This record gives sequence, C-alpha cells and structure tokens, in this order.
Amino acid sequence: MTFLIDRRSNPKKKSAVNRQRFLRRYRAQIKESVAENLRGRTITADGQGEKISIPARDTRQPVFRHGQGGKITHVVPGNEEFTRGDKIPRPKGAAGGGGPGQASDQGEGLDEFVFQINQQEFLDALFDDMELPNLTKRQLSGLEEFKRVKGGFASDGAPSNLSVVRSMRSATMRRIALGAGKRTELRELEQQLQALEDSPENWEQRNDIEARMQILRDRLGRIPFIDEVDIRYHRHVKEPIPHSKAVMFCLMDVSGSMDQKTKDLAKRFYILLYLFLSRNYDKTEVVFIRHHTSAKEVDEEEFFHSRETGGTVVSSALDLMKSVIEARYSPKEWNIYGAQASDGDNWPDDASRSTQAITELLPLCQYYAYVEITQAGDKPLWLTYSPLREQWPETFSMQHITGPGDIYPVFHELFRKQSA
Repeated sequence: MTFLIDRRSNPKKKSAVNRQRFLRRYRAQIKESVAENLRGRTITADGQGEKISIPARDTRQPVFRHGQGGKITHVVPGNEEFTRGDKIPRPKGAAGGGGPGQASDQGEGLDEFVFQINQQEFLDALFDDMELPNLTKRQLSGLEEFKRVKGGFASDGAPSNLSVVRSMRSATMRRIALGAGKRTELRELEQQLQALEDSPENWEQRNDIEARMQILRDRLGRIPFIDEVDIRYHRHVKEPIPHSKAVMFCLMDVSGSMDQKTKDLAKRFYILLYLFLSRNYDKTEVVFIRHHTSAKEVDEEEFFHSRETGGTVVSSALDLMKSVIEARYSPKEWNIYGAQASDGDNWPDDASRSTQAITELLPLCQYYAYVEITQAGDKPLWLTYSPLREQWPETFSMQHITGPGDIYPVFHELFRKQSA
C-alpha cells in the first residue's frame, strides 16, 4: 500500500491540506457569508478575495466532560455572600458586559472568527450551486495563455538550443581581441625585415627578427578556434498572448417588480460575464445602464442600489447603449458584449421600437445575452426578442433564470462558441 503525504504549504507556511479541510468543514457558513458580502462587492473586484466571518458558536470544538452522576459535594471556602438556595443573576450582555458601549467586570465570550479567503476560494463558494465544468473553472480562476518566444542568448542551455552563428561570431571576436596586439607587432617586424638588406653583416639581426616572428606566429596558433566561453544558446521566455480589449454593457430594468433578490441574481450573472471577459482580454471596461421609462448611464452603486423606479420602456436603454458605442467604443477596436437582465415586462407600444433598436445593436456586438428573471412564463419582452434567435444564432442568446443554478446555460453556449 502506498501513502501520499501532501506537505504543500500556503504562503504563511500553513498546511494546505488543513486549510482545505477547514474550508470543507465550514462550507455552509462560508457560502452564507459570501452571499451576504455579494451585495457590497463590486463586479470588477474579480482579483480580490473576501473576508469571511464565522460565528464563534460554530467554531467550538467537541470536548469530553464528566457526566452527571453520583453524589458530589463541593466545599468552597471563604463564601460570605451566598447561602444555600440563593439565585445568582445571569451576567448581562453577549460577552457578560452591561450591553453595547458599557463596561462590565463579569462574564466572558468570543468574537466572531474572521479569516481571509483568496480569489479562487471566493469563486468556488460563489458558484458552488452552479454546474461549472472544469474548463470554465480554470478560465475563471485566471489561467493565462503563453507563447514561447526568443529572449536573447545564454551561456548555458540544452544542446538543441545551440546557436551556431552566435557562437562562431563570439569565437571570431575573441580571436580578434586576443591576437590584435600580436598581429600588429608581427606586421611591424615584417616591415623591419624587408628594410634590412640581405648582407652578411645583417644576418644576425635578420635571424633575431625571424625568431621573434616565429614566436608570435606560434602564440597566434595557440589561440583556440572556438572555446567554451564562446558557446551561446537560444534563450526562450514565456510571453503572455496579447488579447484585444472588450467592453461589457450591463442593462437592467429597475421598475418596481425588480426586487433585491432579482437584482442579486442579475449581479451574479454580470459577475460571471465580467470574469469571463477579463480572463480573455487585457483590458475590460464595464458600462452600467439602468432604465425604466428613461435610461441613464450610472456607476455600479447606483445601478444596483438606487431606489428610483417607474414604468418600463426597454428601447430607451438600447438607444443609449448604441449612442455610447458610437461615442466611445468603436467596433473596429473594441469587442462589445451586452448583457440585459429584466423581469420581462415592457410597455406594449414599445415592442416595435425595441425590435428595431436591438436589430441595429446586434451587428456591433460580439455577443448579446438576455436573461429573464421570472417565475412565470414568457413575458412580453421575451416574445419580442424570440424571433431574433433565428436571425442571429451566433450572437444572440436568451435564457430564463429562476435561481442561481439557472445562470450558467448562457455561459455554456458562450464558452462553446468561443472555443469553436
């Protein structure tokens, strides 16, 4: 039998196995805390983890105690305050104090246990009730694609990466540098030898010059043709594959029927879409458009938490999205994505205008997803958009959402088209 012991450590030298066991044990509390923190979390905070608090009562460890039984007599010396039968008042406050803001000398307690989870653990808890395939989880967790490119030369490496041209060039430079002085001296001696006449009185001097020239030729000959220091290898580095930029338009109906629960489902949908885009594009921007009878571009805080409401005219949001694209996001430079969340209601006289507006938008978009968050059947806006699915099968998608588990089918189609 083979036993595998995982001794990997977290950054703080804590056992990764113990951490995973801890996360599994308090899975329910973590999911509940993540759901509560979702309302205050921004969509673009995808690279951050989250602080999780667990009530102290849930972190208590089981202990062994002596059970009740037998006759036990306690003798407590020094008691001058109580007699048998007296009732002792319970300490006040959760931690034995006199309530919030009051000090007390009685009682004891524990604060909530707070710890930090990383981005991957946050995503696991956020989408725990959704059926995400492994490929999608890897893409959402930040898997980058790299390509190997030439990154200069190194003095060591694998034989297969040997650069013959660079090595020969280095050897030539070394030989030139080491032999430059000797060659200069050799040329000067040759000129002196030619200047001397071939007469008996000059033979001794000529022999001396020829001996010195031979010594220089021998030294030049001992310079190796190629040396170990000349060898150069190609160096390859990993370079992130560059991607273009994308913009995500978030359109949401904020009429009175869109309650906070419905907006929370829409926020999960937008977070998932933003995570997908930010992992596939170097630069991702988000444009929030909320609408009732009129549309307005807002920030995220106002988008999800503003109490302004009214009737429903969907075409106002579509027209505003088109005008923003024309003003700031050229389709030649940007990959444009649209995500519209609604309960499906729309003013009946606005149906034809909405159809015309969405038809003008779809040629500009890489992908446009409409999610109808409702418990009932098809609403007016669903019936308005339905003919577009056959006309734009690669660009337009529609889905009903009744709970967290219904969010992913839109993205399953989105990822399938991207991989194809």
